[in-house]
Amino acid sequence: MAKRRKRKKNNEGIKRAVILIILAGIVVGGFAMLALRNKPDRATPTVLSPVEEVLARNLENNYPSTPKEVLKYYSEITRCFYSEIYTDEQLSQMAVKSRELLDDELRAQQSDDEYLNMLKADVDIFKSNDRVISSYSVSSATDIDYYDYEGDEWSKAMCVFTVREGTRMVATQEEFLLRRDDTGHWKIFGWRIYDEDNYK
Repeated sequence: MAKRRKRKKNNEGIKRAVILIILAGIVVGGFAMLALRNKPDRATPTVLSPVEEVLARNLENNYPSTPKEVLKYYSEITRCFYSEIYTDEQLSQMAVKSRELLDDELRAQQSDDEYLNMLKADVDIFKSNDRVISSYSVSSATDIDYYDYEGDEWSKAMCVFTVREGTRMVATQEEFLLRRDDTGHWKIFGWRIYDEDNYK
């Protein structure tokens, strides 16, 4: 009888130990499942906002190679200024990026602080009138005019900005003048509203 009781006790002890091990495995497995479920999937690409995309570009290593590409990047920054949501810090960073695309002569006409202050005021007015730049379109590569003048290389290109004001859409065509600098980069020298009368 004593041996049977001992065996029963031993069997019960083994059963308890096995049950505890199984329960511990379930608990540990549950935590592992939760951890894996909450872990970000590396295969899922991070989606950047338009502002983040603009700021992610390193102009020192990845400057746009053609007048068209310069204007596309400049136009996207401009669209972000007037149409996206951003922090004051991001606005300042975008302002720095846009000024990096300007010719030295044009940049010299304003300090960085003057440019930023005027930009903020202009954006405030634009947005207070319920305006946004909904899209832009840059000249095709074949429509860009290249020429030499006084020892410098120049190019002219068009960009159409479509502005939505409430429910009204207005397209503005602007002509940009770019000059190639000593490092071979095309820089924006100036721009004006395109007037057909100037081309008759």
